[in-house]
Amino acid sequence: MKLQLKKKVKNPTIIEGFPGFGLVGTIATEYLLEHLECEQIGKFWFEDLPATIAIHSGKVVDPIGIFYNKKYNIVIVHAILTTNKIEWKVAEMIEDLANQTKAKEIICLEGVGTGAGDDENAPKEPKAFYYTNNIKKEGILKKYAQKLNEGIIVGATSALLLKSTKEITALFADTHSQLPDSKAAAKLIILLDNYIGLNIDPKPLLETAKRFEEKLKTMLEQGNKTQEEIKKKQLSYVG
Repeated sequence: MKLQLKKKVKNPTIIEGFPGFGLVGTIATEYLLEHLECEQIGKFWFEDLPATIAIHSGKVVDPIGIFYNKKYNIVIVHAILTTNKIEWKVAEMIEDLANQTKAKEIICLEGVGTGAGDDENAPKEPKAFYYTNNIKKEGILKKYAQKLNEGIIVGATSALLLKSTKEITALFADTHSQLPDSKAAAKLIILLDNYIGLNIDPKPLLETAKRFEEKLKTMLEQGNKTQEEIKKKQLSYVG
């Protein structure tokens, strides 16, 4: 299906977060939606996946929601959708969004497994990393994060980094394997704030992230349970 937006947006910065390592991209974009004045201007879903939605506070949470903040001219792509096996299609959707809006930059928020979490002597505070295909941006980014030289990136962000022809920056937080990782999500928000200047108060970050993590955990568990039930029904029809 073609992405259709309810509002015309020109030259925004696109910020995307998908449930990769530690769910940090989803937690971080959820935080942005809670703390910035945003309106939903679009949504997306993939017919290759089971028809599953989440209900939160009496409202439908779209698998992929597209939101706009006028003050900072940013488009936020917030997803609770597991992108397993549709990563390339997700990358195409983000690229389509960037083309339609003539976006000046795509920023990916992602957890990354650097292996630091396996070291017992490693600091408990997550480390921040970056990747950018615009060398001019490194002067800003290196003030707040390390350049990612080694790491494993999976999911929609990896497909986007490989496929996108746009200016793209990925902000990473070192993430442990247990889900979700609220500390890493908080680290990403602080790094994003330093990078593009959203003036977000960092004090409630961790507390809010923990609340999000419980909500997202429930949503994902419900979604997985529903998908398992669908599979069982399909098998019973066949057998």
